[in-house]
Amino acid sequence: MTDLRVLAGYSPDDRGDDALALASLIVRTAGAHLTVANVHPSAWPARGPGSVDAEWVAYLKEQSELALAQAADRLAKAKLPDKDVAYVVRANRGSGRGLLEVAKKTDAGLIVIGSAPRGRRGRIAIGSTADQLLHGSPVPVMLAPRGYAEEAPQEFERLTVAYWRRPATEAALAAAARLARSLGLPVRLVTLVLRPPGLAAKFQNAEEVMRRQFARAEEDLAHAAELVGAEVRVSTEAIMGAGIAKTLGALDVRPGEILACMSSHDGPLRKVFLGESSGKIVRAACRPVVVLPRGAPAGA
Repeated sequence: MTDLRVLAGYSPDDRGDDALALASLIVRTAGAHLTVANVHPSAWPARGPGSVDAEWVAYLKEQSELALAQAADRLAKAKLPDKDVAYVVRANRGSGRGLLEVAKKTDAGLIVIGSAPRGRRGRIAIGSTADQLLHGSPVPVMLAPRGYAEEAPQEFERLTVAYWRRPATEAALAAAARLARSLGLPVRLVTLVLRPPGLAAKFQNAEEVMRRQFARAEEDLAHAAELVGAEVRVSTEAIMGAGIAKTLGALDVRPGEILACMSSHDGPLRKVFLGESSGKIVRAACRPVVVLPRGAPAGA
């Protein structure tokens, strides 16, 4: 049993089922507490300042309660004990912002959501909910690929962290190590050494340049492995390729893999902020991805 508290954003559709399947697997593995939240739109004022349409508000709440009843039925079939689950209805015009309010109230340490409906099967698409969470959440955000509920593994196997040595990455590594300990997983630190387009045409010694970059990546990975600590089994891997999606596709990935990536170093401290590289990793991944806050406090 850990002190990890997981918040799953649920809607009565495939993306909600994907988030629930991923969150319930985390809860069973870590012995964590789960809160399932449905966020419905806030009512617009009517008939004067401070007044709202009572019938419309009642309808929205009823739909949220029906959605959570469906979630409870899904979890009962998954044999998740009721004592480990709480259900919350929240009103907010932004579903991501509503989840952040629930996360703060429940002291959640991880938010889990599904892919936007337009995404390809087995991939993650970032919709409005994810966009709000991935540009300001103070806790890690995990996204399930589309169709995850139908193909979820029986257990997790490994946490792979996409790593580049940058300022304020030590705390993100510590957050990844805590998640790995909670789930009882080994950690693999991976650096993608990317070949810039047209490099061979610009430099006669292009291969030597890439060899130096590769050697530097291996040194940085060795340093990062020491930071993760002795309580977690750690392996490292540098892989060379052209473009994030293609290079990530060449990486060995297990069915029970979780991929972690760090927030942009241009983002605010202690917040999740999806940058260009991390955004490409999320969209290219075929397994759940957790985005870690930049410079999260060591005790988070």
